[in-house]
Amino acid sequence: MNALWSLEKMLTVAIAVLALAVMAYALIDALRQRADAFTAAGKLTKPLWLTILGVATAIGTIFAIQIYPFNFFNLIAFVASCVYLADVRPAIKSITGGGNSGPYGRW
Repeated sequence: MNALWSLEKMLTVAIAVLALAVMAYALIDALRQRADAFTAAGKLTKPLWLTILGVATAIGTIFAIQIYPFNFFNLIAFVASCVYLADVRPAIKSITGGGNSGPYGRW
C-alpha cells in the first residue's frame, strides 16, 4: 500500500511540475513579443495577457509547492496558459513573421 501511495505522489508532483512549466513558458513567450502585435492580431493587449499569465504562473507555483495540482484555481490558470499558447501565440507569430527561416525564406 505504501508503494502505491508513493507512486501516486510522484505522478502528482510530475503533473504539477509540467503544468508549472507550461505556465512559465507561456509567460516568457508573452514577455518576448511586441506590444503592437497583440492588438494587430485582434487579441487582448500585452499588459492584460502578462497580468493573466503572471497570475496563472503564481497560482501554479503556489500549488506546485503544496504538491496539490488538482484544484479549481490551478485548472483555470493552466487553461489560461493553454489558451494563450493555442490561440494568441500563433496569431502573433503570423503577424510578426515568426517561425523557421532559412537562407531562401521561410520553410
